[in-house]
Amino acid sequence: MSGRARLTLAAFGATLLASAAMLPLVKPATWIFTAAILLGLQSGVGTLTRRAPLARPLTIAAQALVTLLVLTVVFVREQAVLGVLPGPEAFASLGTLFQQGVDDVGTYAIPAPDTAGIRLLLVCGVAAVGLLVDALAVTFRSAAPAGLPLLALYSVAAGLSGGGAGGLYFLLAAAGYLLLLLAEGRDRLSAWGRVFGGANRSGRPGSVAGGSGHAFAPVRTGRRIGAVALGIALVVPFALPGLSGGIFGGTGKGEGSGGKGGTISAVNPLVSLQNDLRQPDDREVLRYRTNARNTDGMYLRLVALDQFDGTAWKSSVRPIQDVPGLLPWPDGLAQDVTTAEVTSNFVASTAYEQKWLPMPYPALRISIAGSWRYEPAGRMLVGDNGQNTKGARYSVTSLDIRPTAEQLAAAPAAPDKLRREYTKVPASLPADVKSTALSVTRGARNDYERAVKLQDWFAENGGFRYDVEVDSGTGVQAISRFLKDKEGFCVHFSFSMAAMARSLGIPARVAVGFMPGTPQPDGSLSVGIRDAHAWPELYFEGAGWTRFEPTPSRGTVPEYTRERSAGGAATPTAQPSAGASAQPSAVPSASESCPPQLRRLGECGPDKAAAGATSDDSGIPPLQLTLLSLAVLLLLAVPLLPLLWRTRLRARRLGPAGDPVTRILSVWAEINDTAWDYGVAPDDSQTPRRAAARLVRLGELPADAGDAVHRVARAVEQALYAPRPQPTTGLTELAGVIRRGFHASASRRTRLRALLLPRSGARAVWTCRERAQSLRDTCTSRARALLPTRTPRNTT
Repeated sequence: MSGRARLTLAAFGATLLASAAMLPLVKPATWIFTAAILLGLQSGVGTLTRRAPLARPLTIAAQALVTLLVLTVVFVREQAVLGVLPGPEAFASLGTLFQQGVDDVGTYAIPAPDTAGIRLLLVCGVAAVGLLVDALAVTFRSAAPAGLPLLALYSVAAGLSGGGAGGLYFLLAAAGYLLLLLAEGRDRLSAWGRVFGGANRSGRPGSVAGGSGHAFAPVRTGRRIGAVALGIALVVPFALPGLSGGIFGGTGKGEGSGGKGGTISAVNPLVSLQNDLRQPDDREVLRYRTNARNTDGMYLRLVALDQFDGTAWKSSVRPIQDVPGLLPWPDGLAQDVTTAEVTSNFVASTAYEQKWLPMPYPALRISIAGSWRYEPAGRMLVGDNGQNTKGARYSVTSLDIRPTAEQLAAAPAAPDKLRREYTKVPASLPADVKSTALSVTRGARNDYERAVKLQDWFAENGGFRYDVEVDSGTGVQAISRFLKDKEGFCVHFSFSMAAMARSLGIPARVAVGFMPGTPQPDGSLSVGIRDAHAWPELYFEGAGWTRFEPTPSRGTVPEYTRERSAGGAATPTAQPSAGASAQPSAVPSASESCPPQLRRLGECGPDKAAAGATSDDSGIPPLQLTLLSLAVLLLLAVPLLPLLWRTRLRARRLGPAGDPVTRILSVWAEINDTAWDYGVAPDDSQTPRRAAARLVRLGELPADAGDAVHRVARAVEQALYAPRPQPTTGLTELAGVIRRGFHASASRRTRLRALLLPRSGARAVWTCRERAQSLRDTCTSRARALLPTRTPRNTT
């Protein structure tokens, strides 16, 4: 194989190994096969054009053209000219699909579903990196800079997965890069001519053994380059600010740990929340009508952030399903809590595009056209296949839940499973967060009183100031800094109160959405972009997830958290008003309505829509699971292949089979390979006696092992030169003594290398190469024999 072909294979393998870091981002990860085929085509086109040869820019252009053609065939074949050539429609479709992929990335948590847009992003990204790596390493013959795109590919995966691209994927990416460096080094050394100091390949002319057994200078240099490359790859991801998040998110203009820079990016709705609040014009995003008597509590919820890892609040990865006709009864809501059904009709602005559907919480029925999916734990609706809220018209029937302070104060402990999940706080959370929470809630008799004290401390008597110009900051000290500076906007207040509630053992999460909006003269309510808001939800058994409002001058404080009279009068039930607004168009009929008590007991009959709902959490298909298991086993077995091959070869050489001469020579070959494994390279140019003396001297063998080497050497001389060789017994035992001698005199590192990565394994490579050459020669000769021979014409 030529050096350039070896480099091409190494570049292909390095890109594929680095792209494996993207596997945790999408489920199922079948996109990797498309990317592998595309990389293979890129490499093949590069090989052909370089052999032509074409100019370097033309080679890269040809590879890029083939990449575009493949992407067209795979993703937009229907819009392509003749199904292959990209035309204006194909480019437009690719652009649309690309934008959908960007939207899907911002919508779904890791692992995201394998949508067409996400698949296009992944395949395009891997193809672009593969083209860069091939151009740098093979076309321009400079493998070292090719590590930069490989590092970028791994770093992006590590940053998006939040640690999901762990040690295994880093080792794969590093191994691919080192493989590329090794291929380039071998190619450069072959251009220098014959290399002295390496091991002698038996039977190969012109190979001269080094006497020291140590690595020669180019190999040592290559090892140093590899060590430096690994060090840089380890350090750079930690130095990049975009990969180290803070308590309020991880991307944006961060200034590192302890700084005050950074934008909020815990989850997609929060990415632009601060910017929305800073808008000079409060443009309308929603308008709705409702039959609720009091709209102060009509918060429109987009998404619930229930996972707190110390760097960001985010939504847990949960299965989604078809939207049922009747949503399940809210978790933890008891029958003795006052509720009323409220129906609202919404019209979204054509300028408002959001994957999550704004709804009052908790919704019971949703009527909307389009491709929407339901996430049960957070009771959220998310658009599927590019669906968003642009111009959407929908109707929502929700519950207006009004627990009393007495009910919340008497709430029993939450279920153990829910409590464990929603009270998790990271170990890196500063201790002063919990100590401040304990100080603020001193004297409280139950979780409800603690929650109210936290809310009032933030909203009224803690000295906090609302300011949207304050940056969120980065690093795990962000909450401590906010509690000290006492200025921020809704994200600071909601995140901090939820974290402090969790530190006190109260289940908490953060909701993101909009405040109720502004009443209009026609009876509708207008929700503007500056109504964007975040608030904490705390769980109380009997009332379920309950809203609190810690942000001063924003929203409304819930009635159940206000001061009560001595009698503790209950809040009146929210009743629909006849003249408050126009009657919504989607009014449930009597047959569709079912009392909550009967609904919870399942006495309302089967729900056709709910029964027909399907879940995406179907698990890994058996075939895919089998292939994945085989791939893992193969991956684990690859490092053990040299050890297994060496063990098998040793057992065959030291076995009892064969005639005496062949057996003696096999044992001698095994002794020489053992010495090679421990750092003493073989030299077939010397006689057995001189070779034995050399092994004893360089291997620093003890007396018993040295005597065993000389005994076997004398047996080899007899087998080669004596008219009638005398049989020698105990050869296997002598080989064992010699191996133990090399092991005893070697360092720990050399022992480990001899066991796991024996140097004599190079003979397996040489053998495979010779067999392949022999097979090619045999096939060539047989093909020539099958061709008809041409008889020369007789010109006489």
